[in-house]
Amino acid sequence: MKTLVLNVDRDDDFGRKAKVISPIIGLEQNLEAAKKLGLVDPEDSDLNAIYYAISIFKKLKKEGRDVEVATICGNISVGIKSDGILSNQIEEVIKKTQANDVILISDGAEDEYVLPIIQSRIKISSISRVAVKQSRELEDVYYRFLKILEDEKVLKQFILPIALVLIVWAFFVILDMTSSGFGAILLTLGLYLLIRVFKWEKNLAYMVEDIKSGFLTGKLSIYTFILAGVVLIAFVILSYQNIPFESDKQFIQLLSFIRDMIWGIVIAGLLVIFGRSVDTYVKDRKEVWTYWPIPFSLFAFGFISYAIFRTLFKIVKESDSGFNITPFFELNFIAYTISGILIGLIGAITYHYIKEIHNNDKNKKSTKSNKIAEEN
Repeated sequence: MKTLVLNVDRDDDFGRKAKVISPIIGLEQNLEAAKKLGLVDPEDSDLNAIYYAISIFKKLKKEGRDVEVATICGNISVGIKSDGILSNQIEEVIKKTQANDVILISDGAEDEYVLPIIQSRIKISSISRVAVKQSRELEDVYYRFLKILEDEKVLKQFILPIALVLIVWAFFVILDMTSSGFGAILLTLGLYLLIRVFKWEKNLAYMVEDIKSGFLTGKLSIYTFILAGVVLIAFVILSYQNIPFESDKQFIQLLSFIRDMIWGIVIAGLLVIFGRSVDTYVKDRKEVWTYWPIPFSLFAFGFISYAIFRTLFKIVKESDSGFNITPFFELNFIAYTISGILIGLIGAITYHYIKEIHNNDKNKKSTKSNKIAEEN
């Protein structure tokens, strides 16, 4: 009967810090992994766990037991992704070692969440949790607290939102707008939690990388994005200035703001699409016909939305004498709406024909290439 001494590193400190590929099977491989992690971060708790696993392995070996030692690692994104990796690795270790039972070594309660995963695949005969000995002196506690703050997970999960709150608060204090600062803080925390919930961190990282590479390679889309942002900010300011604050109806003020913002959104969208299409054709050497219907859709959105909000604004403004739907039958509303529908139809129809032409050309080229290949 073979026993496996199994060390679990759920957040993959060995992979992230020491660049060790897991699973780590065998005494020599675990000693080498411990050496690499010790050189990078000698105070990591996973270092104590792996040495503890090695010591148990040697003790059982001296007793004449058939025993093997292994370390499995998950992922920094602790949860479903990490546990899935651990599941695959434990199956690989069991297959290679032919172990019958496991002595589980853990450096904390977090690693023991994988207990059901291991139990479903092999019998667990013992569990040992490694606790790092700490001094009770205040200086040592302070030192260890500083070390904890260097951990990447702690920085992202706790320090980042605190930093965002402090920056936003300081910004509004400098502008002497402390009354608005609390609302801005709530908005910032809300956006941060939304990003965390929907796991948009990678998308934001890709966006930042795209912006950096855009500046380095001279992509036009970066500058059109910036210009689109400026246009939106300008329209926000103009729309705010045109709000009829003298009216006691807040719904009228909202309708006025949205009505005046519509063409700003259309212009910003056109700028973004223009930059993307130019980069697609010039930089990436790809065809841009897929962008064809977007400008038509933007103009259709502009005409129809402007007609609707302009008419709603007029109706609500004149609602003192009773609600009246007559403005929906006026020439302006009908003309704007029909114009928007026609523009959208033109975009959809022309896109259909362009797509068909492109597919035919692609099929012809493919047929020609096949004929040439057959002749050769």
